[in-house]
Amino acid sequence: MFQGTFDLETATPIDASALSDVLFERGIYWASGRSGLVDLVAAHKWFNLAALKGRKDAVALRQEVAGQMSDAEISAAQREARAWVSAH
Repeated sequence: MFQGTFDLETATPIDASALSDVLFERGIYWASGRSGLVDLVAAHKWFNLAALKGRKDAVALRQEVAGQMSDAEISAAQREARAWVSAH
């Protein structure tokens, strides 16, 4: 367990570009089935968010995933992405 303090005045903020990497990794996680379950709706959502944050390779993967989804699933993924953006 961490027992110490953080000096917030000298702490280095996380690079804003790191967020797109995290979002992209979440898309890979769900698209690849690393959890034991492939969830294309979740994968599309995270790739969509990563693309919005500037990850260009997320666009191609989002399209690839979308090719395996129904229109209803794509709509659900888009709703979830909008909800995430609204909450964050």
